[in-house]
Amino acid sequence: MRAVLMAGGSGTRLRPLTCDLPKPMVPILNRPIAAHIIHLLKRHNITEIIATLHYLPDALQDYFQDGSEFGVRMSYSVEDELPLGTAGCVKNLEELLQETFLVISGDSITDLDLSAAIAFHRAKGAKATLVLTRVPNPIEFGVVITDERQRIRRFLEKPSTSEIFSDTVNTGIYILEPELLSYLPDKEEADFSKDLFPLLLEKDEPMYGYIAEGYWCDVGSLESYREAQYDALGEKVALDFPQSCPQPGVWMGDNVIIDPTARLCPPVLIGDNCRIGPNSEIGPATVIGDNTTIGLGAELKRAIVGHGALIGDEVSLAACVVGRGCRVERRTQILEGAVIGPLCIIGEESLINANVKVWPRKRVESGAILNVNLIWGNTAQRNLFGQRGVSGVVNIDMTPEFAVKLGAAYGSSLKVGAEIVVSRDQRNVSRMVTRSLIAGLMSVGVNVQNLEATAIPIARTMIPKLGVMGGIHVRIDPDRPEYLLIEFLDSQGINISKAAEKKIEGVYFKEDLRRVNIPEIGEMSYPAQVLETYRHSFETLLDVEILSRGDNKIVIDYAYGVSGAILPLILSKFRCDAVVLNASLRQTAVSNEERETLLHQLGQVVEALRASMGVQVSANGEQLILVDESGLPIRGEFLTALMIHLVLSAYPGGTVVAPVQASSAVEYLARRHQGRVIRTKANPTALMAAAQTNAQVVLGGSGDTGFIFPRLHPGFDAMFSIAKVVEMLAHQGKTLAQLRRELPKVYHQSCSVRCPWKAKGALMRYLVEIHRHHHLELIDGVKIIYPRSDNWVLILPDAGEPCVHIFANSEDREWVDYHLRTYRHQVQVFLDQHQERHG
Repeated sequence: MRAVLMAGGSGTRLRPLTCDLPKPMVPILNRPIAAHIIHLLKRHNITEIIATLHYLPDALQDYFQDGSEFGVRMSYSVEDELPLGTAGCVKNLEELLQETFLVISGDSITDLDLSAAIAFHRAKGAKATLVLTRVPNPIEFGVVITDERQRIRRFLEKPSTSEIFSDTVNTGIYILEPELLSYLPDKEEADFSKDLFPLLLEKDEPMYGYIAEGYWCDVGSLESYREAQYDALGEKVALDFPQSCPQPGVWMGDNVIIDPTARLCPPVLIGDNCRIGPNSEIGPATVIGDNTTIGLGAELKRAIVGHGALIGDEVSLAACVVGRGCRVERRTQILEGAVIGPLCIIGEESLINANVKVWPRKRVESGAILNVNLIWGNTAQRNLFGQRGVSGVVNIDMTPEFAVKLGAAYGSSLKVGAEIVVSRDQRNVSRMVTRSLIAGLMSVGVNVQNLEATAIPIARTMIPKLGVMGGIHVRIDPDRPEYLLIEFLDSQGINISKAAEKKIEGVYFKEDLRRVNIPEIGEMSYPAQVLETYRHSFETLLDVEILSRGDNKIVIDYAYGVSGAILPLILSKFRCDAVVLNASLRQTAVSNEERETLLHQLGQVVEALRASMGVQVSANGEQLILVDESGLPIRGEFLTALMIHLVLSAYPGGTVVAPVQASSAVEYLARRHQGRVIRTKANPTALMAAAQTNAQVVLGGSGDTGFIFPRLHPGFDAMFSIAKVVEMLAHQGKTLAQLRRELPKVYHQSCSVRCPWKAKGALMRYLVEIHRHHHLELIDGVKIIYPRSDNWVLILPDAGEPCVHIFANSEDREWVDYHLRTYRHQVQVFLDQHQERHG
């Protein structure tokens, strides 16, 4: 059997180690990862190996050559131009693969039983077998769901916490029959997980998952790189050590000289031709490369040191990585998680703080304290994007320096000369961060159309009108007034996809920022007649005649937001009798407590003036709370139901989009008006995307997120919602209080339970397992639907906090109370047991 070794990866998340080295050539126990894979293949009598190469191909070819030194026959296929993807590069080898073959990733450390997997493949008569393994937290991997016969039924590529219904993940090892390659196009990019395997599912080809026992680690990050080294030293994985073992837990190469006063604390691996100085302490869990010198009194604990390094006297290395050829001078400290790229010089008595990365061939002056990456920017974070965009505490996380780099990262993901819109709320902090973002964008050759202070619905409307590539909007976070929120919008005005977010994060974290020449620096312009353009879009979707009668008095509380400077100008065109409260702009954010006070005052004003309705606008013009003629607020689930009732009364048979957690009043009202409901994930981006892609949608959103009228634009728009509510009330001749009385009686309650991040996936799997005989809905989280379809419980992990939310819904209050208590207790018991098992 032949094997295809996928060895083309550039390993951007392993930088700075992979700046001049392909990922499969990064050393584990002083040998390249690819060498360990080749030894594994040889152990299972697979000796004909074809390596597919793309990034720095010479490094791997020069090391392995024809493979004879390793007891195998090596050949190579180099992608000279654009990469063809995991499946596309194998398709290129179709003529060489005329019988069953194995595909294996060149960037994993594993000792899985390949012979058993091949035997399983043949016994099942499979066309494709994926080697799977169980992991405690599968969120970073492709989850594979199999039936009781181990036939694959579903793939989830890097699922969210609410989608983890299995802990079996794709290891990147496949056993395939050659005829499957006919499904792939020639000379085109294709991926196994995204293209070929879903197609095989659709064609009902026999595709199985073999769940292998043993060790497997995807060396996809610096953290997993260190863990793989430590696991190998701890003999958790069966690897071939190239060194001898003179004492338990100590592996040592040839020509090693160790001073008698030096102390070795197993497990330790020391390469060939090393010198260990007096009174030094090496280990535990330390790897030292070939030709390395360790000075007097040095202390190395959980350190990984590359070939040819020079570690000076009294140097302290703690759980860090020092690349090949580095010189670390006396009394320097390098702390946990720091990574020093190859051929760096770290001056004496320097301090490299935790998690700092230093790119190759850099010099740190003596006595320097390095708190940031030595290229430019802050310490790397795990993720930039949260539920709605990038958010953080003002002037702590959200600094001008951070915003410049973020703007440059976003701009670097676009073409030179691309145009985007930038807008913000009225606050000075938003102006400060917006200017920094603009500087970063212009520095990479992106042109900016600056809308300045405006409501986000107007920005969403203007993006497609101006024909730009996308946009950025900066505002105070609607849910956390001490946070600033930066939202990225696509060419339709919708929040960008997860794939686009990952692209920006990739540029940001690997610091691959484009720099352009002076003539290519971006330009900034200020579009004219923005409000008029938005107002014209407004008018075309409203019955202006009925709005202009002037027989409705409404009271609008703008809560000191920027929409207070815009909506009065729009409403004046329709001669609405609008009483305005708190329309002045204010720099400080309105707290939740103050907002409640303003809402109470709004109710009093509506009642005193005998107005037909009141509205409080928030979230930079996206969200609203209605107040009926008696001064009572309509919010949350009541507002969701009322808006759906009102809109479907005006557009019977229409489609509405609602989040998975909204109450069953949504379906009840849709049935009443012969309408249809589309449920989405809980996040706002999913609501916007669903509202945009379904032509029959007349309303999307909820009382918590705001409402979308997709014929205007694909985002939430409180300003248009107000005008539309006034129009529909006038058409239907009803008041808000009358509509409230027409709503179905549904009890819908929720509670939250603290849940560690690592336990979320396990909790989801547990819930699916214990309810396998129930009707489950897995749109987002786990929804257990009881025999009466309006009775359900939803357990939904929070995307931004370490907690889960439990929702219960029924027409019976006692049913809701009982099931909410029951599931809260059940979840808490599971989490307590999980904590005892895993610590």
